[in-house]
Amino acid sequence: MSELASRPSLPAADLDPATELVPAQSSTTERQAAVAPGALISGRYRLRIRVGADLAAGAEFWCAEDTVLRRDVAVTLLRLLAREQGAIGGDEDPTGSSRAGEMIVRALRSGSFDHPGCARLLDVLAPDATGLPDDVLGAAVTEWVNGRSLAEAVAGGMIKPLAAARAVAPLAGAAAEAHRHGFVLGCDHPARVRITPDGRARLCFALPRPDLRPADDVRGLGAVLFALLTTRWPLSGADAARAGLAVADRTSAGALDPPSALRPGVPMELDAVVNGTLGPANAPGHVHTAAAVLQVLDDVVAEDDRIALFPPDHDGVPSAPDDVWQDADRVTADPDPRRRRNLRIGIGALAVAVLVVLGYVGVQLTSMFSDPSGPAIIVAAPPGGGEEPPPEDGAPAVGGAAGIAAVRVVDEAGDRDNANRVTRVIDGDPSSAWNTVTYYQQFPALKPGIGIMASFASAVQLAELTVTSTSPGTRVEVRSAPSADAGVDGTELITEATLAEGATTIPLDGSQPVEHVLIWIVELSGGGDAFSSDIGEIEFRRAG
Repeated sequence: MSELASRPSLPAADLDPATELVPAQSSTTERQAAVAPGALISGRYRLRIRVGADLAAGAEFWCAEDTVLRRDVAVTLLRLLAREQGAIGGDEDPTGSSRAGEMIVRALRSGSFDHPGCARLLDVLAPDATGLPDDVLGAAVTEWVNGRSLAEAVAGGMIKPLAAARAVAPLAGAAAEAHRHGFVLGCDHPARVRITPDGRARLCFALPRPDLRPADDVRGLGAVLFALLTTRWPLSGADAARAGLAVADRTSAGALDPPSALRPGVPMELDAVVNGTLGPANAPGHVHTAAAVLQVLDDVVAEDDRIALFPPDHDGVPSAPDDVWQDADRVTADPDPRRRRNLRIGIGALAVAVLVVLGYVGVQLTSMFSDPSGPAIIVAAPPGGGEEPPPEDGAPAVGGAAGIAAVRVVDEAGDRDNANRVTRVIDGDPSSAWNTVTYYQQFPALKPGIGIMASFASAVQLAELTVTSTSPGTRVEVRSAPSADAGVDGTELITEATLAEGATTIPLDGSQPVEHVLIWIVELSGGGDAFSSDIGEIEFRRAG
């Protein structure tokens, strides 16, 4: 999880906690004042937005600010259930302390668990912790998962089947690893799962209910996959409503229709995963473990990669710009006019070079077969006489633009800020930019830096780099890299520069031929508690 502090914009849940979650030792008025946006928990975590609740666990989910490290965190607050005060007839745990204690102990046991599919646990507040409001029985603090809720991820429609499989695979891996360590995640509740900017499902909120078992996580994995494929939640209707999801339809016998019945193009393997995780435990084909779910998802993804050159069955969803196979009626953007101009210049220069060579060969052949006593042959020199002078200051001549084959965001300490927008830096439009998120502190307080790796089709000798930006003061290092996925430590510094407003040209005189170049931001633009940078366009020019 990223250490950055990006401020999310998320809707608060519409749950009225007074109806199901009640204060332990205070009146309703006092409780609402204690647990509300702006409240400070344990003297450190300031609540900002309530994003959901798990009533079965007596838990509320908040996006909060860690006022010490100035970053966003996910806070799960344990509240007293109505039935625990006898409001529904139960009184075996009138203060909720037994339930809270068991959940806190489980959270502490999972403190060392670290997996990309699960937010890292940062802090656990026991019921007797200092600064805990009277109506809060305990709390757990995890990394904030930057991205969207499950409901927001499917708000625009169904996710492509293979994208859904790739999204759920990390979450299934986290569940399988957790089960091997003897505890569960609680991914059977839609408000606990968020989708990262690069399309991975990740568990955000801790403290699942005490009676949860690994089988519930397996059902949760099937439910998340079903929701991404159909936009509907197949488990608790109450949980679905509070999370902003539609409830899945069932047959008269209570069975779920497979995803392929609701949309075309779903592979039968994904149908089998959904049916096997959400169906009865004794039914044929039932999936019992998270490891089995992960294996099927990995196989589906691997098979898709293997047959990527063959056109898939149309699934009713328009093709994405980076899909190999495009719809016949898809409107494509006009070619980049600068690239067309550079191509014309290159072809013209090649034609001139061919004519010069042919002329030279013709002169030599003529001299071989002509009378040596005849008039001397005079070859015209370039205008101005003599050879063309070399560039001043010994700098290499600047040639045409070097075409960039691919770009990617490099971030070794976070979630790769706005990675889905990075292709804007090579779209030929300086007004469409890639930007970092807004940080509360300057680099390297939260991370050493962030950058863009540009890759060429083959090694090229570079003369200069032009960076267009609207964030003056941004300081960058230009580094050569041995591969597209190389870390910063594996790169070599070519030069460094400070960006100005608009276009900044950076000479690369001393560089060697290189296939991958990292533009590494080491200092952001801005000040106070708002630091960010943007890059609208990058263009490399060849030497020669």
